[in-house]
Amino acid sequence: MRIVIIGAGIAGLASAIALTRAGHRVAVYERNPDPYGAGGGMVLWPNAAFVLDELGLLPAVAAVGGVPGAMRRLDRAGRLLQSLDIGQLDREMGYRSHAVLRRDLMRILADWLARHGVVVHYGVAGMTLRGDDTGAWLERADGGTITADLLVGADGRKHSISRHFVLGENQPRYQGFVNWVGAVELERDLVDEPGVQDFWGIGERFGAVAIGPRKLYWAAAAAAPDLQRLPAFDALYERFADWPAPIPTLLRATPREKVSLIAVHDVDPVPCWHRANVLMLGDAAHASLPTSGQGAAQALEDAWHLPRCLAAHDGIDAALAAFTALRAPKTQAQALGARQFAADLFITDEEQCRRRDARAAGTPTAALVSGMARGWGSGLPL
Repeated sequence: MRIVIIGAGIAGLASAIALTRAGHRVAVYERNPDPYGAGGGMVLWPNAAFVLDELGLLPAVAAVGGVPGAMRRLDRAGRLLQSLDIGQLDREMGYRSHAVLRRDLMRILADWLARHGVVVHYGVAGMTLRGDDTGAWLERADGGTITADLLVGADGRKHSISRHFVLGENQPRYQGFVNWVGAVELERDLVDEPGVQDFWGIGERFGAVAIGPRKLYWAAAAAAPDLQRLPAFDALYERFADWPAPIPTLLRATPREKVSLIAVHDVDPVPCWHRANVLMLGDAAHASLPTSGQGAAQALEDAWHLPRCLAAHDGIDAALAAFTALRAPKTQAQALGARQFAADLFITDEEQCRRRDARAAGTPTAALVSGMARGWGSGLPL
């Protein structure tokens, strides 16, 4: 089958790899000339590691990443609220978690495609999906057309042409907070071992993930209810300058031009991910807030399941319907859970924040980790 993928993010590149390995002829079209430079990092939890192992990429990811041992949740003063044992999660799910920079993961995916002759066309601006319920094709800004048996829309949560074709005017939803995102490699050791530190304030949050003693990425967040009046970029340094270590060091060490300010959106769950020969997946289909921790993992799961659905069903309609039925419940649960977590994190009332922190401190963490393992492992042979 000839398959064209729109978008060269994690979902698009991973899907291209999985579909190529399954014997399909694949090409990828990306509107940005360089989609790999921006962004911080991610923890690839065991369900993501499973897919990377299936694609033959886990050793390369492990070589550039770190294995976090714990996720420590702390209050604004640096007092420990919870310590989640990531080792327990890894044991229950059967794979190790890996913390990586986004650009490193993207290069690994892109390098595989280059080695195997799969062409990724970058800087293709002005693409549009044309067609109707009987079939669609991709039209370029210069009027040229691109046809395929299957068009896979992995073109993100904003400005998604696949989402527009499938659903009409279905827009992402701003969820009332912003993220400043950065990554840094220091000249001296800052931490002892890989791990996650998650500081909770009053309407504010700062997460720092150590990939190694000197290599870290971080995300600072703040409530911002009005999309028309977002915080200034430099508000980052005013808000978090006196937060506990290692936050001030990370802010000083990260060049300002390497920091991104993002108004955080997700998408509402929808019952249908496809129309005619167009399928949306990844963030185009089920973008969740960063509070889910599962954005990359769910994109990778999409990539793993799609060729299996195509192989198991006669005809594209049946395969795409089966894919949606398989993936929609899990991704919907992740998206709605992430919204609830964000609502708790970005409370701006001090007394409510105290009660939230007390609840976190009183929650048995072993049971919490087991629940994460069950939810994240569902639908996979783990």
